[in-house]
Amino acid sequence: MCGGFETNAVHGGYAASEHAHAGVPPIYMSAAFDMESAARGDALSAGTEDGFSYSRVANPTVDVLERRLAALEGGRSAVAVASGMAAVSFALLCAAEGGGRIIAPKTLYGASVDAMASFFPQFGVHTDFVERINDLDEVEALIGPDTRAVFAESVANPSTEVTDVAGLAELAHRYGVPLIIDNTVPTPYLFRPIRWGADVVVHSTTKGISGHGNTLGGVVVDAGRFDWGSPRFPQFTRTEVVVSDDRAGVWHSFASRFGADAYIRRLRIKYVRTFGAVESPFNAYLQLLGLETLPVRIRQQTRSATAIARHLRTLPHVRDVRYAGLALADPEGAAGQDARQAELVRRSFPDGVGGVLSFELDGDRVRIARVLDSVRVFTYIPNIGDSRSLIVDPARITHREVPADFRAAAGVTDNLIRLSIGLEDVEDLIADLDQAIARAYDEQ
Repeated sequence: MCGGFETNAVHGGYAASEHAHAGVPPIYMSAAFDMESAARGDALSAGTEDGFSYSRVANPTVDVLERRLAALEGGRSAVAVASGMAAVSFALLCAAEGGGRIIAPKTLYGASVDAMASFFPQFGVHTDFVERINDLDEVEALIGPDTRAVFAESVANPSTEVTDVAGLAELAHRYGVPLIIDNTVPTPYLFRPIRWGADVVVHSTTKGISGHGNTLGGVVVDAGRFDWGSPRFPQFTRTEVVVSDDRAGVWHSFASRFGADAYIRRLRIKYVRTFGAVESPFNAYLQLLGLETLPVRIRQQTRSATAIARHLRTLPHVRDVRYAGLALADPEGAAGQDARQAELVRRSFPDGVGGVLSFELDGDRVRIARVLDSVRVFTYIPNIGDSRSLIVDPARITHREVPADFRAAAGVTDNLIRLSIGLEDVEDLIADLDQAIARAYDEQ
């Protein structure tokens, strides 16, 4: 469907006439589907006819979610999976399998760092970590013949530092390397990496896309314009039985069989189908409901996060507030940001960076624990993007498995608190933080 973002968030990827004229996408709780005839079954299995036969490969409810998210991100196609980490893992391994290397910043989400630093190497995939992903000279110095992708987050969690996606894309493409962007924090409502040159976008749809803390999911969106048929990516150019007709002696690689869809088809056929991290129809349905209110939620959460960040800067025991959106709200209030960060925010994120922010307090671990234990409106939950406001201590929770030097690069100290702002009255949220901080310092 063509139209504005809000229209696609409600209607994109769905034709009621194809689903018994149901007003909302139905939940197809069926493991498999009638293939109707031997000829059609053969065509479905060979991929020469689109349709549904087995829900581990494709499901009508999940298909609507995939089409809608592809439309919202401006991509060609998408594959939904069971979690955000499944999306990150599949997207990177699909690009780098067979001994490739990935370039990424040390400031990534904790589970991504753990996977890339200690787990992917067991499969022959290694990562070259940089201190600053926006230092294009540092990134360029690491690009070699076995580099298969550059990976970054559009907005880092929990620092909210924004990435120069356009600059990275231009650099990566100069060397024939794709750019993969995790766009979970801002969601496509605030930022669409494909417009700025990214080739693949991933999300934890558990977060802002769902928006209600009631489902797990992830998605990989393919722009459909990167050439995966180059010698740098042998996994796409070697012939494979699964996309060929060996009985007829017709052999294909993913590149020769699917062309612009080679990446997303390989991800679906080799990763989702084989490893089985399948998105359930019910979870897809909940995420479709969440998408319908995404613009309204994100606008409110971003406004509230900005107000809270500005208020926190006035409190005596708060020694640092990290929220890139301050560059929009108050140029003078963006203290602590370098000029390049402020310029990137204004250029690429004119509507804000989302509802996540973090701040550092004076004192020891006892003070932090008191704040966490004293909040009444905020909930101590390791999630973001929920309609409820959430609070967590990243060093002990979301980044616990991250090595000390990586935590330092991400600014994750033992005194850091992360907030995910929900839909409550912003004055109630400010009052809750005020009383919790006052209690932590025996001032109430």
